[in-house]
Amino acid sequence: MNRNGSGVIGWPLSAKPMRVIAGQYGGRTLRTLKGRALRPTSDFLREALFNILAPTIEDTVFVDAFAGSGAVGIEALSRGARQAIFVERDQAAAGVLRRNLDSLGVTLGTSLTKPMKTFPGTAELLSLDVEAAFQRLSAHRIKADIVFADPPYADVDAYDTTLKLLGKSDLLARNGLAIFEHARRRSLPDLSGKLERTRVVEHGDSALSFYEFALAA
Repeated sequence: MNRNGSGVIGWPLSAKPMRVIAGQYGGRTLRTLKGRALRPTSDFLREALFNILAPTIEDTVFVDAFAGSGAVGIEALSRGARQAIFVERDQAAAGVLRRNLDSLGVTLGTSLTKPMKTFPGTAELLSLDVEAAFQRLSAHRIKADIVFADPPYADVDAYDTTLKLLGKSDLLARNGLAIFEHARRRSLPDLSGKLERTRVVEHGDSALSFYEFALAA
């Protein structure tokens, strides 16, 4: 789920909710925000993503960056992820994310809001920009098995910055996977720091690029 990075608040809830596709919360509805700049990850693309992740999603630490209403991270939890960390700086979107988690009975932890605490909860929300959030997670010695990032399609800098951050940080586990949703017409780099693109999945105007640590890194 995506939103623009403007920090504008007050968008109304969409009249057409999204749904959790499968797993523990399968079929449950999720609210989102509506506005011209919003571009939810489609049900089809989420289903394609989690069909790929299905063999490995259980018991993972999943980071949903640019989380919006949290549909991708919630899908991960529904399908067996041990922990989901949502990164969303926009307060309106973060509010909807909290409501979605509450509607599913998922309690948000608070361990990441204070320095050097452990991370015990099923879900955490960091209302920070991605760089600050990744720094916080690294300070807490979090190792993410999967990082999903869905910046605004038009925000070229957000893609470049997030890729570079992951390529040089120790947030992503050594055998971890970073996945970027982007416009199909936009080509992401094959290499970024220690990360190497290993797969691209396309559907309609959207695409998913999968990154892993390069073998030579």
